[in-house]
Amino acid sequence: MDRASRRADRDAGADRAGDRAGRRVAHGGTPDAIRLPRVPQRPVDRTAVLHRSDIPLGERSAAREAQREERNGQHGFSRLLRELAIVVVVALVLSLGIKTFVAQSFWIPSGSMENALVPGDRVVVSKFTPGPISLKRGDVVVFHDPGHWLDIPHKKRSGINGALVSGLQFVGLYPSGDNDLIKRVIGLPGDHVKCCNTRGQIVVNGVGLSEPYIYPGGGTDQKKFSVTVPSGRVWVMGDNRGDSADSRFHDDGSGRTGSVPESDIIGRAVMIVWPVDRMSWLSNYSSTFDKVPQP
Repeated sequence: MDRASRRADRDAGADRAGDRAGRRVAHGGTPDAIRLPRVPQRPVDRTAVLHRSDIPLGERSAAREAQREERNGQHGFSRLLRELAIVVVVALVLSLGIKTFVAQSFWIPSGSMENALVPGDRVVVSKFTPGPISLKRGDVVVFHDPGHWLDIPHKKRSGINGALVSGLQFVGLYPSGDNDLIKRVIGLPGDHVKCCNTRGQIVVNGVGLSEPYIYPGGGTDQKKFSVTVPSGRVWVMGDNRGDSADSRFHDDGSGRTGSVPESDIIGRAVMIVWPVDRMSWLSNYSSTFDKVPQP
């Protein structure tokens, strides 16, 4: 049946429906009761329309454009997902590279470095020290536990939260520090360090240190010692001398068991970045050590 025949059948059907509606009105019905028959709508097969020569060119063009927009929409969403995945991967790789070779963030778990650092501070640690930049006396350094200095290591987080935190720490997007330590370098390899002179000062290579960073009232003479720092190691102490289990309390008198291998040093803490009201650079107080001679 061609298109003209189908149109004629529809028109005849509409006329019959109109006659029936007219009869209902004549017998007391109301115009509101008139309902024309609904012609079911078939889904448009755009592919078929595109290949039928009996369809007007305008309809074929409209179908072709609709098909193109649908295809572009699907490709656009796929392209968005692909670009988003690339951005995330690049960000993770950059973060991992920065954490491995440039800098890493750490949080401060204890009060052993007060007042320079307080629990909860976030610091940025430069990976260039030691390395391209040499360690100096007075540097604040983060290092791995050199030999069970932490009596009770922090428990590892478990479950999904633990896995997420560990993953973020690995790529450098979450501060580390659960099982690392942070102290100030007092003696370099070969230095002779002792406590204390008659003024209660730490002495390095015969020079008594005036240490303005020490926690007020903490003192520094809780434990007597006199050591020569072995090669490849450093002597570290906390600024809060009365609350810091540092090199003093782990040494057997040889200078080796209490000192920290340079290979265990992660880097130098250079800046407090959180909380915002404590944001500042961390000084190594070079004026405190500038009169100390080389060993």
